[in-house]
Amino acid sequence: MIDKPCLKVEIAGIKLKNPVMTASGTFGYGQEYAPFVDLNRLGAMILKGITLKPKMGNPPPRVIETPSGMLNAISLQNVGVEILIKEKLPYLKKFNTPVVINISGDTLEEYVELARRLGEVSKEMGVTGLEVNISCPNVKKGRMVWGTDAKATYKIVSSIRKATTLPLIAKLTPNVTDIKTIAQAAEEAGADALSLINTLVGMAVDVNSRRPKLANVSGGLSGPAIKPVALWMVWQVFQTVNIPVIGIGGIIKVEDALEFIIAGARAIEIGTANFVNPRVTIEIIEEIEKYLIENNIKDINELVGSIKI
Repeated sequence: MIDKPCLKVEIAGIKLKNPVMTASGTFGYGQEYAPFVDLNRLGAMILKGITLKPKMGNPPPRVIETPSGMLNAISLQNVGVEILIKEKLPYLKKFNTPVVINISGDTLEEYVELARRLGEVSKEMGVTGLEVNISCPNVKKGRMVWGTDAKATYKIVSSIRKATTLPLIAKLTPNVTDIKTIAQAAEEAGADALSLINTLVGMAVDVNSRRPKLANVSGGLSGPAIKPVALWMVWQVFQTVNIPVIGIGGIIKVEDALEFIIAGARAIEIGTANFVNPRVTIEIIEEIEKYLIENNIKDINELVGSIKI
C-alpha cells in the first residue's frame, strides 16, 4: 500500500495541487468561503462570473429548490471587472491556489475586452486563466447563444484566443443536440481545455397561483439530478477532443468526483454542493486521496479515462 499518492494534475498549463476546483457562481470571490475552507488546499478557484460592467441580475424570486437540486435565474449578478481587480483579487494573492476568472458578455467585443483587461493585470493580480462562459441559460443576450452553435462557438473562442495568452477554458452548455461538435469547434478555435456541463434549462410552477416560481420563468437546473447527463456528456467529449476536460454537474461526494475522472475528466468543479456543505471541497480532496491509497494507485492521472467499456 502506498503512503502518499500524487494528486497533482495539469489543466491548460495550470498546475493544480489536486483535481478539485470550485464552480463559478457557487463560491463567490473566494473570500466568502475562507472561514470554512482552507483555500490553499483547493486545486483551483473559479470565481463568480464577471462582466465588463456591474450587473444587478434578474429580479427575485430567482432561486427555487427542486428534487435533488435547484433552479437558479440569478443572471450573472456581479461587481464588474474593475471592482474585481481593485477589491476582490488582492485578497486572493496571499494564497497559493490558482485563480481562474469566469468571463461573460452580451457581445463578442465585451468578451474580448474582458480577456484583454484581465490579461493586463494577470501577473500583478495572480490571474492564472480564464473560463469563458458561453453557456449560461439565465440571460436574455449572448452567452448560451454562443455555445449552441458550432460556428458561433468557434468565432467567439477564436476572438478571445487572439486577445490573450492566458490559458483558456471554454465552458459548454448541455442544451444542444450534439455536444461533441461544439467541443470540437472550441478546441479548433484555440481553447486549452473544456469544462462541462453548465446548467440544464428548466422551470417550476406554483399550482396555487398558476404562475412560474421564478420571476424569469425559466432557470438553470443544477445539483445531483443532472449528474447522469453531465457524466454522459463528459465521456462523449473526452473521446472527441485532445485537450483536457473538466467535469461539472451534481458532484456532492467522492464517488461522484471519481465517476467523472474515470469517465475522462482530468479535474472536476464542485458547485451546488457548496451551498449545502461549505467544506465539501476539502472533504472530497481527502476522500480522493484515501481512495487512491486503498486501491494502491500512485497517481490520480492513472484514473483519468480509465473506464472499462
